[in-house]
Amino acid sequence: MGFSLKSWRAERALKAELSQQEDSRHERELAARLRAQWEEGRAARRESLEIKEISADASGEQRPVKVPYGVDLAAAWSWRFLVIAAALGVVLYLLDLFMIVFLPLAIALFIAALCEPLVGRLTRVMPRKVAALLVVIFGLIFVGGLATFVGTQVSTGFSGLSKQVVAGIDQIRVWLRTGPLHITDKEFNQAIAKVQEMISESSTANIGQVTEVGTAVGHTVAGAFIILFASYFFMADGALIWSWLVRLFPKAGRLRADSSGKVAWRSLTQFVRATVLVAATDAIGIAIIAAILGLPLVGAIGVLVFLGAFVPMIGAFVSGTVAVLVALVAQGPVVALIMFGGVILVQQIEAHVLQPFLMGRFVSVHPLGVIIAITIGVLVAGIPGALVAVPLVASLNAVVVHLADTPLPPVEVDDSPPAQPNATGPALGEGDD
Repeated sequence: MGFSLKSWRAERALKAELSQQEDSRHERELAARLRAQWEEGRAARRESLEIKEISADASGEQRPVKVPYGVDLAAAWSWRFLVIAAALGVVLYLLDLFMIVFLPLAIALFIAALCEPLVGRLTRVMPRKVAALLVVIFGLIFVGGLATFVGTQVSTGFSGLSKQVVAGIDQIRVWLRTGPLHITDKEFNQAIAKVQEMISESSTANIGQVTEVGTAVGHTVAGAFIILFASYFFMADGALIWSWLVRLFPKAGRLRADSSGKVAWRSLTQFVRATVLVAATDAIGIAIIAAILGLPLVGAIGVLVFLGAFVPMIGAFVSGTVAVLVALVAQGPVVALIMFGGVILVQQIEAHVLQPFLMGRFVSVHPLGVIIAITIGVLVAGIPGALVAVPLVASLNAVVVHLADTPLPPVEVDDSPPAQPNATGPALGEGDD
């Protein structure tokens, strides 16, 4: 009995020792495999990062060398950037080539965005096409009346302003003669004669550009007709035109294209309305200050400031300097300085009160983006390009924000079993009995 118990205990201890040795051996083998794999991976990484020299094989031909990862990544980004830049260059070239079509269409789109609420109210009592036609007709009457008013003011005030200019030139002549320069009337008349000669030579040299001027006038007339008809059709059939454009997209992207277009249209509508209110405020404020100071051409100054204010940040200020020049010519430097202070005051009210309140978050664009957009617009299409650039950037910014905040639609997965192919023999599961 004692012998059997001792044998059993010895056998049990031996088995435990053998099991411990086996576990230790497995652990050593696993550690060796892991160490070997790590060394193999490390060697592969070193080999991939190592810059090898170009060598020749037995035949004398050079073998290609593996490009380092950083160079490969830089090259990949570079050629993609060049492709994108080339595509943008083609787009800008086409815009410049067909500017006579694209620019009037953009202006007509802005007019439609501005007049859409009025057309919507008129459609409650009449068909939409008739409402759009009435809005276009009344718009033409308003623009024609405004042009007539400005022309009448300019024609009546120009004679008095020209007399003041002559008087100002005489004062300058007296100051040059009696002041520290001591310029005689003969020298002054010679300088005036040289300026007149330069202007005459410039006019003679520009006679050959009459054809270009005629072409520009023709393009302006054609653009005006395109704006007129496009504005009508955008207001009358805008929904149909947009539906046709959405159908050009693939079916999977039509919903996102439709929602993006609606967001862009809402942003454009708010931007144009806010810009009109800001421009009207600038024009009224500067015109009131000019009227208080007794300046001539108050109406013309107000219209000029209203049109210039459609270029954000700089348009109203640049057009307001015309009022300062009129004040300088009409009433001297003191009144001109007061007029300049009035222009600055109106600009500060616009920048810190009106634009944050009217524009809001939905159409907000960073000032750096506004400056870049205006610069690109001027380079592509001059002053009309500056008018169009910022609203387009605002709409594009709204679309980008909308797409970034909109999750992708879920992908539908079909969990049903696949259909069995038709075959001459029995289907799967048949004939098993």
